[in-house]
Amino acid sequence: MARPDTPLLTVDVIIELTDRPGRPVVLIERANPPYGWALPGGFVDQGERLEVAAVREAREETSLSVRLKFLLGCYSAPDRDPRGHTVSAVYVGEAGGKPQAADDATHLELFDPREPPALAFDHELILRDYLRWRETGEPAPLRR
Repeated sequence: MARPDTPLLTVDVIIELTDRPGRPVVLIERANPPYGWALPGGFVDQGERLEVAAVREAREETSLSVRLKFLLGCYSAPDRDPRGHTVSAVYVGEAGGKPQAADDATHLELFDPREPPALAFDHELILRDYLRWRETGEPAPLRR
């Protein structure tokens, strides 16, 4: 059987800082195109579980040890990434301590998720879904 031509698989993590008032989230400023602010995340390595990739990417870009809480949802719009079709499993996680930008992040900051800067990819939509979860307990809605 020929190998199918499929989207690339990625993970993103909404990191809540549990030792800060209001549980701000960590956003990174990307070192590589597409530039801008984004959730920490990246590509899943061959043979790697999604959860392992999410924790690894979070540590590589923020220097934090993240504990994943749950899967918020999967995001698969063909135009979500200008580099090509990707599918992202997005997790909500928590950590404490002082984050430091590393790897693909040139800078990071803590933000109230209700007041983020302009974001790359579809990360604004993801944060809206996250805020919906914080208010209602419901996961990301299914989209067509």
